Amino acid sequence: MKKLRVLHIYRTYFPETQGGGQEAIRQLCLATQSRDVDNTVFALAHQPEPYYMTLPEGQLIRARSWLEVASCDFGAWAALRRCRAAADQSDIIQIHYPWPFADLLLPFIRRRHQPVVVTYVSDIVRQNGVGLGQLYAPLRRYLLGTATRIVVSSPNYAKSSDILQRYKDKLTCIPHCLADAPSATPETPALTADWAQRFGRNFFLFVGVLRYYKGLDFLIAAARQVNAPILIVGEGPEGERLRKEVQTQGLSNVHFLGALPDADKHALFSLCRAVVFPSHLRSEAFGITLLEGARAAKPLICCEIGTGTTWVNQHNETGLVVPPGDPVALAQAMNKLVGDDALCTRLGQAAQVRWQQFFTPGVVGAAYRQLYDELLMTGASNAPAPH
Repeated sequence: MKKLRVLHIYRTYFPETQGGGQEAIRQLCLATQSRDVDNTVFALAHQPEPYYMTLPEGQLIRARSWLEVASCDFGAWAALRRCRAAADQSDIIQIHYPWPFADLLLPFIRRRHQPVVVTYVSDIVRQNGVGLGQLYAPLRRYLLGTATRIVVSSPNYAKSSDILQRYKDKLTCIPHCLADAPSATPETPALTADWAQRFGRNFFLFVGVLRYYKGLDFLIAAARQVNAPILIVGEGPEGERLRKEVQTQGLSNVHFLGALPDADKHALFSLCRAVVFPSHLRSEAFGITLLEGARAAKPLICCEIGTGTTWVNQHNETGLVVPPGDPVALAQAMNKLVGDDALCTRLGQAAQVRWQQFFTPGVVGAAYRQLYDELLMTGASNAPAPH
């Protein structure tokens, strides 16, 4: 198998920022490594030193973020120079959309006419409300028109996105993936026992960045009607406001644990009753947390928003699906699981089987390697004959 070099372009990355988008890229890079793919990630950072890092998933190249407008980071000359140098060494350029600055970079870095893969993470939702989406539309048309292939993470999103309907001939569905949980260490039993002593084994678990589209206001509203602890793991721009809301309402069963190390999160996934993921807007395109719950054989609760959340979580098969922004329905789903051990076991086991069938690195890595090979083969066959 021929070694391939892929450049991934995304606005931020570990270790400076944490989130589902970054984790999806990390898992993709790890999944394709065993398929002879060398991955490089280019991103901006507010503190980019060191500019070059070697990570388990590949090389990380960073430049300074000089400006941020509507969640879009912009770089300067150093960003163009470093990204172009990385692109010159790559067989495939993969842009993780949306990031308008990447669209601006593309015509200046693609000097070898490599295939361009656009991973379509999500529609632009919040910015459309202030007119920025319309302002960005010409640049988006350029990017998607230039793309050799557009990868969407679920058939649900492909069907429900008005923008993607215009590019059906370029669409390929490859989901995100999640590797096996790390092996237990000598510290694992004690760590798990400590969390069990604090919260037992009958709690609901949310893990994620505390953002506007995560639906946590509705989870907090539902908590009044749920006779079980609700643990919220993560930090984010909505964190302070949400904590004040819980305090104001006097909710003793909602616990904010902040950002936790992976070992603690794995322990909580192993202990929880179910994973609750109440995102209510299309900005939530997939939900890596749902894969973490499925991997741990836990039932899942999410909302029907026409995205990958209900591609991962099938109603009454792997968990329960409720209408978005409906705390009553959310509470009813949670209470249904609180009172039915057999249902939790059945749904959790089915969730784990579905993860193994569709969302493991072996499945996803093979699909991406096949895509890369097809694009390079097509590009070679279309290349002009040498003089």
